[in-house]
Amino acid sequence: MRKIYIFDTTLRDGEQSPGVNLNMQEKVEIALQLEKLGIDRIEAGFPAASPGDLAGVNAVARAVKNASIIGLARSREKDLDAVHEALKGAQDPCVHLFLATSPIHRKHKLRMEKHQVLETAEAAIRYARKYFDKVEFSLEDAGRTELDFICEVTAMAIRAGATVVNIPDTVGYLTPYEYGNIFKTVKENVPGIEKIQLSAHCHDDLGMATANALAAVLNGADQIEGTINGIGERAGNTSLEEVAMALETRQEFFQAKTSLVLNEIARTSRLVSKLTGMVVPGNKAIVGANAFAHESGIHQDGMLKEKTTYEIMSPETIGLKESKLVMGKHSGRHAFREKLIDLGYELNDEQVNVAFGKFKDLADKKKDVSDEDIRALIEEKLIETPEVFVLDNLQLSYGNQSVPTATIRVKMIDGGSAEEAAVGNGSVDAIFNAIDKVTKEEVELEDYSIKSVTHGKDALGEVHVVMNQGDYSVQGRGVSTDILEASAKAYIDAVNRLIEKRKSPARSKRDNVSLI
Repeated sequence: MRKIYIFDTTLRDGEQSPGVNLNMQEKVEIALQLEKLGIDRIEAGFPAASPGDLAGVNAVARAVKNASIIGLARSREKDLDAVHEALKGAQDPCVHLFLATSPIHRKHKLRMEKHQVLETAEAAIRYARKYFDKVEFSLEDAGRTELDFICEVTAMAIRAGATVVNIPDTVGYLTPYEYGNIFKTVKENVPGIEKIQLSAHCHDDLGMATANALAAVLNGADQIEGTINGIGERAGNTSLEEVAMALETRQEFFQAKTSLVLNEIARTSRLVSKLTGMVVPGNKAIVGANAFAHESGIHQDGMLKEKTTYEIMSPETIGLKESKLVMGKHSGRHAFREKLIDLGYELNDEQVNVAFGKFKDLADKKKDVSDEDIRALIEEKLIETPEVFVLDNLQLSYGNQSVPTATIRVKMIDGGSAEEAAVGNGSVDAIFNAIDKVTKEEVELEDYSIKSVTHGKDALGEVHVVMNQGDYSVQGRGVSTDILEASAKAYIDAVNRLIEKRKSPARSKRDNVSLI
């Protein structure tokens, strides 16, 4: 199967996104993750732009060992000298030089005729070959350049010694048919085209960057240029993760694939988002928070029966753990029942029906319904929890120069009582340690929170705890004007719920589908 090389320009074109400014350490961190992802070629920056950019490119060049490192240059000797300086120490250096070719650029920006563009570009390519074995030449704004002139410039670049010719849709103007046709025409009409690689670099101004890149693949492109998360100038660049997963998922159609380590995609996306400050939209393909999340009841039912009903690729492929069935107002009874099982509740049909009605009422008021919401709904409304232990007495010893100590006495369901003392890092910790001893339960505290129920100095305080024991998870609540007493009541309440839940163990949750 034909290999498509991946040219990542996150550190150059991606950094040109408004508000993004990566320092040297951040550039190296991203570059090393791109190396783990299996990127073939990393464009590290524009060395002639500033001394800091030159130093950043050099730092990347010295750090990365398993990818070609590229520096951008205009068709000027000074720029090419800067790239040569920046790429000292690189294992596999390459220069990427460019010159505009479209009529609008020739007239208004360059003020050059066609023959001047050809002469300038040829001189730059030949100069670059003095320093580099690998030279990529880009026809800036090729998307709005005459097709015969694209062929003429490409033929010149081959004769001058370019190893890659990039035909970019610099302003995101073309449709997939038009862009693919350029590659088809160049492949069929330019002498010596077999000696070089053709590259596609697309922008997303009309939302067609990925589609255009894939059209280029279908018409003979050897390399795709883009960025992680699709960041870049204006509306951004081709999203590399989208191209990689399209080729992976539709291999039988494209008959081409990348050599990326696909399960590094999610990690790379998160790192780039964190360091650039550019948040990934929830509906972003492949790496958005909703890409593998389902709320519709029909979709959730299908997912629980067979995941391929609504997922054409698995989250594990890109490095995520599982799909998510989001509990909200569109969720169905099937997903709700599975959520109850996931939380450890075995209810009969009547209880499920009552709980589902209350869940729907709550979902109409809240955007997302959390696990804690469902636990509260079930435990407060549907399940009567026998009080195996009841708080009888609480004594505390605390001073800023002494170790907090708590003594707990509880009454038990069999009519007896028990008392234990324990120390802790603070009063609440000492209380919980004493309860563990008196109840003889080994648990893990997952969450502890306090809120005021009423107002004023004598306000009632409500304590909420969530605890785990193996596969069981329960919550408890306690209310008192004394927040330490409320803490003890909440913890004992949770222990009682835990004991009751163990009497009717739930089925294990389904693999690789998280219900949230």
